[in-house]
Amino acid sequence: MIQTNSERTRSLARNLVEILTAYEEELMAVERETPAMGQLRRAVGIAIAEACYLITDQGLDEAEWSPRSDGQSRRAS
Repeated sequence: MIQTNSERTRSLARNLVEILTAYEEELMAVERETPAMGQLRRAVGIAIAEACYLITDQGLDEAEWSPRSDGQSRRAS
């Protein structure tokens, strides 16, 4: 069975969530003793949230999440 780009993206996002969740839990523990780690923990949390969005957004088109080829960033609507 051939995976479509959308299915492959969701699969990779699920794997990313699994990996990053373990790191986020460890960072929470470290943050208690070293508050400066909070920024890193928040960054990991944002990456997890974005991966979850890719997993759950059924209408996501590759053009919406892939980087632009002209080097410009996309603006949120």
